[in-house]
Amino acid sequence: MMEISCSDCGSSYPPGGLPYCCPICGGLYNFPTPLPFDPACVDKSQPGIWRYRHIFGLSPDLAPVSLGEGNTPLVWVDVFERKIAFKCEFLNPSGSFKDRGSAVIVGWLKSRRISQAVEDSSGNAGASFAAYTARAGIKARVFVPESASGAKRRQIEAYGADLVQVPGTRTDVTEAVKAFIEGDIKYASHANLPFNLPGYATTAYEIYEQLGNRIPGAVILPAGQGGLLLGLAHGFESLHIAYNEINNIPRIVGVQAHACAPLWAIFNTATSEAESITENWTLAEGVRVLHPMRGDAVIRTVTASHGLMCVVDENEIIPSRDALAHLGFYVEPTSAIVWPALKKTIQDLPDPIVVILTGSGYKYDQDGERN
Repeated sequence: MMEISCSDCGSSYPPGGLPYCCPICGGLYNFPTPLPFDPACVDKSQPGIWRYRHIFGLSPDLAPVSLGEGNTPLVWVDVFERKIAFKCEFLNPSGSFKDRGSAVIVGWLKSRRISQAVEDSSGNAGASFAAYTARAGIKARVFVPESASGAKRRQIEAYGADLVQVPGTRTDVTEAVKAFIEGDIKYASHANLPFNLPGYATTAYEIYEQLGNRIPGAVILPAGQGGLLLGLAHGFESLHIAYNEINNIPRIVGVQAHACAPLWAIFNTATSEAESITENWTLAEGVRVLHPMRGDAVIRTVTASHGLMCVVDENEIIPSRDALAHLGFYVEPTSAIVWPALKKTIQDLPDPIVVILTGSGYKYDQDGERN
């Protein structure tokens, strides 16, 4: 089994069950050592992310829970007088990058013979979880805010998962799902469990290959919980270790909406000032996370990469979505916040710059409804 331990007390992840936090101290589980990426173990006969399954910690005998995730295109566009590469994660099976993580998380559920599981989400993680549990034959229940996009709610129900809509904020949704957990029903939290991070790390491996075996100079992406950001960093770190000739990691630029921007506030201001940040409504619902579970790790990762945390005003989001659509990229508002961040930071970033487009425009109700 891959080495997984509590970040606080160091206790190892148990060989059975699926605790979402350490039963001894309540801490988060994490990978205390770099991912065991080995170029010799990459199986090019396997599709998508499963070429790299040796980093997932799953038994080699376990059949993949897959819908064809990964292997998304890297598309080059001339913008702002530079050539920029857009990684099209919105083309994953359920319409978002979350599929890379869900495939691995649900693989762990399957490996531990779990038949029922719950998840909470602003929308994309829940839709992805519903898709992959349906594929695995696992009964799922997904808690979302009442304000979640109607398109995402309909998608969750279409996969056959039980949908629970919770009044209030995204934080209220997490509290509701924790109060619900009972008996044999496991909480397969994408925010608490670390299993999705190796799935997200495969994005880094693909980018490296698509750039002709090069590490990008910078990567720009939305950050709510920050799982994709951490997964990418894990991936680039393991490439750095595996290939001695790689002597750098990309500058990481995380982007948040000004309406709810705790990571940006902590990175750019004193901690005491960051405590005044509130969880306001935003079109970028996927990054509306007031208390990121791995926020400290996100800040350390961005700092170590000599990167930045950027913030985007609400009135910039729809014009940015439209600008990306005019380039041929049909993405949802959460994904579109990378556009103004690119415009603001491009002069300070080294080539090649990779921008992650995380979620499909089909996820968003075009009449602008908030429910």
